[in-house]
Amino acid sequence: MHRRRFLQQSAAGMLAANLASGQSASPLIASIDKITLKHGRDGSGPSWFHPRPCRVPSKDGPVVFMTMQEIRGSDFFLPVHWMESRDLGQTWSEPQPVPPLGRVPTTDGRGDEGVCDVVPQYHAKTGSILAVGHNVFYKGPKFDRNQPARCPVYAVFKDGRWSERKRLVWDDPRGANIYTNNCGQREVLEDGSIAFVMSFGAKQTGRSAAGVRCSFDGETLAIEKVGREIKHAAGRGLLEPSLVRYRGKFYATLRAEDNRGYVAASDDGLDFEEKQPWCWDDGTPLEMSTTQQHWLPHSEALHLVYTRKDASNVNVMRWRAPLFMAQVDLKTLRLIRDTERIVLPLEGDGVKAPDEVPLMGNFQTTNISPNESWVTDGGMLPKHGFKGDLLLGKIRWNRPNTLV
Repeated sequence: MHRRRFLQQSAAGMLAANLASGQSASPLIASIDKITLKHGRDGSGPSWFHPRPCRVPSKDGPVVFMTMQEIRGSDFFLPVHWMESRDLGQTWSEPQPVPPLGRVPTTDGRGDEGVCDVVPQYHAKTGSILAVGHNVFYKGPKFDRNQPARCPVYAVFKDGRWSERKRLVWDDPRGANIYTNNCGQREVLEDGSIAFVMSFGAKQTGRSAAGVRCSFDGETLAIEKVGREIKHAAGRGLLEPSLVRYRGKFYATLRAEDNRGYVAASDDGLDFEEKQPWCWDDGTPLEMSTTQQHWLPHSEALHLVYTRKDASNVNVMRWRAPLFMAQVDLKTLRLIRDTERIVLPLEGDGVKAPDEVPLMGNFQTTNISPNESWVTDGGMLPKHGFKGDLLLGKIRWNRPNTLV
């Protein structure tokens, strides 16, 4: 860890200890505002989905670079697009296609191969943006329910140009059916290598997860190490893992299909300790229905953004509204209930009219500036043609986030 980052996080840790010992301080979160970036629910524009931004430094100030794609049906997406903002989200360029992440006919003639679940990330050592998703197969206007083997695919954006599409190669029979980091948060390390957690399986059920270390030279992403396997037998297993490095340790959060989400810690980002279900600080497990979670790190506290069962959403599909956030107790890896806040609120009546509630289960968290972090989502209505709005939850901090 760089000395500057170590000192920043050490100072933040001292402040957190003071707060825990009862010394007074203002709340860390100053405000949370919901903003609609693009309208699609009313039919006036595309229904953008998977909106995932990253922060890119420039001589004129940070640029926010965002990928997204239009949704037209259940797991049915049009080609990936990108847009950018040079004034921290006040205005945006028009969405443009990402040519290498479009759709191409399959060689066997069964349909088209597309790309989804893309997460872009700035790579400082090469001055490029690495956009990683995974392949997906369609038959006509529908998701192919008999998917061939799936794997990560990526493209690189540098100097205003996109590279060709490439596949991340992993010749291991444990990933014969699928291996992927779809929708997952990654960490770029000081030497330019990339750490993430991969979900994989030789069949459609019981997928495992493991920490991965990759090299990246600005053109090719290559797996160098794979850590110890984290197993889970329920349903499809462990899905859509996200990784964060915080105060010298790595933490993974994992989607599952047993009404739980899971968390695990590691010293090196490869070999993780035993996973445990997400619980409140009193030990009560959170009820989570097969939906991703993501990390939101502030120099004073690590937060998780997630969905869960609540009295307001009992009949909403997979309880995918509202979006919550809460602080993580790093000693117990539990959520501190008193810190929970709503980032993007539930719209409508989740008890009596759940089909009218926009779902918000495919989101991203991004630190934009020392004073501001974002949660972006494409709230959509499956019973109404999958129409939806592109949403932004803007979190403003009372104290600067020195990690940015």
